[in-house]
Amino acid sequence: MTQMAVRRRTSLVQRLFKVDLLLAVVALGIGAFGVLMVYSATKEQLIHAGISGHYYFERQAIYFLLGAVAMVVLALVDYQRVAHFAYFIYGASLLGLLAVLTPVGSSQLGSQRWFQLGPIQVQPSEFAPIGVIFGIAAYVANREDPIDLRGVITILLMGGIPMVLVIKQPDLGTGIVIGIITALLLVMAGVPARYLLALLVVGALGVVAVLHIGFLKSYQLHRLLSFLNPKADTSSFGYNLAQSKIAIGSGHIFGVGLFKGSQTTLAFVPEQQTDFIFTAIGEQLGFVGSAALLAGYAILIWRLWSAMRWAKDITGTLIVAGAVAWIGYSIFQNVGMTIGIMPITGIPLPLISYGGSAMLAFLAMVGLALNIGAQRARSRS
Repeated sequence: MTQMAVRRRTSLVQRLFKVDLLLAVVALGIGAFGVLMVYSATKEQLIHAGISGHYYFERQAIYFLLGAVAMVVLALVDYQRVAHFAYFIYGASLLGLLAVLTPVGSSQLGSQRWFQLGPIQVQPSEFAPIGVIFGIAAYVANREDPIDLRGVITILLMGGIPMVLVIKQPDLGTGIVIGIITALLLVMAGVPARYLLALLVVGALGVVAVLHIGFLKSYQLHRLLSFLNPKADTSSFGYNLAQSKIAIGSGHIFGVGLFKGSQTTLAFVPEQQTDFIFTAIGEQLGFVGSAALLAGYAILIWRLWSAMRWAKDITGTLIVAGAVAWIGYSIFQNVGMTIGIMPITGIPLPLISYGGSAMLAFLAMVGLALNIGAQRARSRS
């Protein structure tokens, strides 16, 4: 073995020992729990439909394993090497969002969000936040001067273009996520307060305009506003929320048990393995199980925040800040919409909801955070 190979192996081993094990274990633990809950939420429904009860479980387990591999690889490969391809990653995400809107993309239930690759569906919008995070991080890191008005406009365009493309699919939930990420990165990039205040005013006016000019589809608008008056029409747009509350409330303190519960097994809550999987957790594991999951998420966000604080450069800081915004908002939005404190938008519960693209994307970001935290720890040793 050559001296260079020995050095590389030694460096790899050293980096492995610097990894935040608590962050890694919590992320993998939540992901494994998600595989179990997908199985519990879908087994009986699949059997009643004459399909193997293991169908979603097996696929989600594979997605989780692939995501775990991606997390480990990104935790060990120097993130600065990955950052060299930041603009390529951003461009590839834009290309994917554009391509999925062409005949190459696959349409389902009125949405055109996927590429159908044999039995596998790839959803570019789930990877779009990664592209936005890398693109903005690279732009800010490469600037020699403080962010001025031109810089603010550039960052807004870098986040706004993919956001519009995602909403066009339509995928309003992920579009909002990209907007949240862009806003936080503007703050972390050191944009002057006067610009942030102006953007806040313009953003508020923009929301009002969007609600009145017909930019959103009718069903999107009704779903957004139904949480303000959930009892107005529980048989139509308020149905999901009404059934969601019944499911969570019926779990009481300890839940009715895994693979049990009428709301889950009889599929009263639509999309219970994806957007509304928290209702299955609430019904089957009750307040205790739900609180335990939220505690796990709290640890996850805490360790991501720590990695962001200890990043050794602006690139690392912004990458992890984007991960905090993405994962943190997704948790709050998904759980909030199931209990009626947030509008209903299609957004997965991180590391829990069924879906390969989301699982890979979230675990990849955790891997990058592990890498960035380990780099800083090594530089201090």
